[in-house]
Amino acid sequence: MARFGRAHFGRRGPAPDYWQGEAMKRQGINPLVASPVQALPATTPTPTPSADPPLRVGVIGYGYWGPNLVRNFADVPDAQVWAVSDTRPELLAQAHARYPAITVTTDSGALIHDPAIDAVVIMTPVSTHFELAMEALRADKHVLVAKPIATSAEQAAQLIDEAERRHLVLMVDHTFIYTGAVRRIKELVDSGTLGRLYYYDSVRVNLGLFQRDVNVLWDLAVHDLSIMDYVLGEQPCAVAATGAAHVQGKPVNMAYLTCFFENELLAHHHVNWLAPVKVRRTLVCGDRQMIVYDDLEPSEKVKVYDKGITLTSRPEGVYESLIGYRTGDMWAPKLSLTEGLRAEAQDFLECIRTGRRPISDGESGLRVVRILEAACESLKRRGQPVELSMPTAHQAVAV
Repeated sequence: MARFGRAHFGRRGPAPDYWQGEAMKRQGINPLVASPVQALPATTPTPTPSADPPLRVGVIGYGYWGPNLVRNFADVPDAQVWAVSDTRPELLAQAHARYPAITVTTDSGALIHDPAIDAVVIMTPVSTHFELAMEALRADKHVLVAKPIATSAEQAAQLIDEAERRHLVLMVDHTFIYTGAVRRIKELVDSGTLGRLYYYDSVRVNLGLFQRDVNVLWDLAVHDLSIMDYVLGEQPCAVAATGAAHVQGKPVNMAYLTCFFENELLAHHHVNWLAPVKVRRTLVCGDRQMIVYDDLEPSEKVKVYDKGITLTSRPEGVYESLIGYRTGDMWAPKLSLTEGLRAEAQDFLECIRTGRRPISDGESGLRVVRILEAACESLKRRGQPVELSMPTAHQAVAV
């Protein structure tokens, strides 16, 4: 099976015999006629390639999200998709039909230990994240792993320790924090445009997909928790969650998660696999201005409202105040059109080359998992709040 002939960032190993081109043919699958992966159009000009040889990337998992990672790394000049692994030969046939120069295998271990590969991207079920990521780190590969980083805070901490000990990049696929919309929201919050924050409220609901290995919090709320962690830059001191499983034998499919912060800041997340419509909306309210972020809006995803209330104390009593309502203009800031995954891929590659810490590093993944663990504990207690310990060296929010 053909491979690219460009120079390699490290050393090139011999062509191993595990690559599955001939095996796929024996199974009656012709990679050359399989349906190709549909690539989205590029949203930004192609960046200038660096003087260094391209980094070779191996992708494990070519199901729902994997093809998007392959597409973006294939389009970045500083990277070369060297191999794709999946347990399903028919998906490997699709990958090879779309990218004939890559190699494919059903053996993820073979991909991880291929000396030609510099970095491994893991897009597999949650239950496999820790084992695969740890194996890749111990093989001295940089790792980009799907969200959540692991199924427990203990596992996440072990991955962080291993990456730091080996001076490797460990990054989590918190895609939304790389989008122009979320980056702009953070800028507005950090600049003080909204004033003192009152609450953060998000809704992420749709019909399906019911997962087998995780509940709706680990599947959907993980997105909103990563956005909240990035935008607010602080950890909640306690969480409370309620939810229900409406399908026998399946995990909780709808949940309400409340995060309590210091200074009376409150965050609330509603997630649901059993909703008649798809909603992706977040409200961030401050005492000066408010933000509405609707990810389903085709153009004006972020809207800033100059609305709020004013309090005027009455002279006859300090306990009585007049509430006035302020209604000003709405404006939609200009947003970067760069695809979030493209920005994420570029950040991953830059961190490998420079040693810089990624925006969505292992620490951010750990903070999210800590909240999810506490939320599941609260679910068992029917909504009783669960305190979160003060951040340690592994849990502090990076500045």
